[in-house]
Amino acid sequence: MKQTAVEWLYNHLFPNQLDGFSEEEWDKIDKAFEQAKAMHEEQIMKAYVKALPIEDGVFTAVQKAEQYYKETYNNNDRNSS
Repeated sequence: MKQTAVEWLYNHLFPNQLDGFSEEEWDKIDKAFEQAKAMHEEQIMKAYVKALPIEDGVFTAVQKAEQYYKETYNNNDRNSS
């Protein structure tokens, strides 16, 4: 699976969670990271839907976009490449 730009940045900035942040600070960082991932997913899926032929229909296009994103990026391991 590919790594998103958001995941790459997180891994680059925080290679391990032993960087001296408090638990509260990590919670804020993780919340911001999850929001950024959700925004990225929405952007990728909108672009994918726009690229599909109109005759596919909106519902089918959205399903294809979701499938593409999951197959390409759906990865819960932040340390993958």
